[in-house]
Amino acid sequence: MRLLQFSTSHYCRKVRLALGYKGISYEVENLTPGAHRFKLNPLVGLTTVPVLLPQSPEAPVAVGDSTEILRFLEVYYPEPSWAFGEPQGDRRAWLLEDWLDESIGTATRFLYYDFRAKEGQSVNPSWFAQTLVKVVRFQYDMSPARVDLARQRLDFALRELGEVWQGSPYLVGDRLSVADITAAGLLSPLALIPQYRQDYPWLFERIGQIHRHCQEPLPPGLTL
Repeated sequence: MRLLQFSTSHYCRKVRLALGYKGISYEVENLTPGAHRFKLNPLVGLTTVPVLLPQSPEAPVAVGDSTEILRFLEVYYPEPSWAFGEPQGDRRAWLLEDWLDESIGTATRFLYYDFRAKEGQSVNPSWFAQTLVKVVRFQYDMSPARVDLARQRLDFALRELGEVWQGSPYLVGDRLSVADITAAGLLSPLALIPQYRQDYPWLFERIGQIHRHCQEPLPPGLTL
C-alpha cells in the first residue's frame, strides 16, 4: 500500500493516523507541489492529496479524498474497527468528521499559513518554503478578512470540542472514532502557533495521546 502525499498536509496526517490505528503497513511517496496534479488527476480525477494506492487485486487502483480513504479502510480492513455498531453513534461520528473535514480543516489551513507568512517565517526560512507559503495564500485567497473569519470559526470549534474532550477522552461514545482521528490530524498544525499552545493545552495533550495510540510521530511543535 502506498500513500501519495505532501508531508506537511494535515489531511495526509489524518490518513496516516487512520492507517496507524488500523495497523496497516504502507509506504509514503512525497509529491512535489504543482507537478503532483499530473500524477493524481489520471488516477482519481482530483488534484488534491492524499491519494491511497491499495495495491491489492480486490481493491480499487486508487482512492482519493481523506474521507473516502477512511471509509475504504473500514470496509477493506474492518479490524480494529472505529465503528460503534449502532446507527446513532456511527452517524454522530461521521457528522463530526464531515464538519471537521469541510470546515475546520480549512480554517486551520488559513490560520497556519497566515502564521507562517508572518511571525512564523522562522519555522522554515528557506526560499522554497516561503515561496510555497505565498503560493498557498494566493491559491486560497487568504485575505485578512477571510483569515479573521477562519479564526472565528476555529475559536467556536475549539470551544465546542473542549466541552467534550476536557471531560472525556473521546468525542463520541467510549472509543476512538473517525471524529477523534480527524480532529487530531486536522488541528495538528496549530501546535506551531504559540497562542494556541498557550490557550488550549488540553487540545495538544489529546492530539499527542491519539498520535501515540496510532503510532504516528508527533506533529511539528508538539513535544511531550
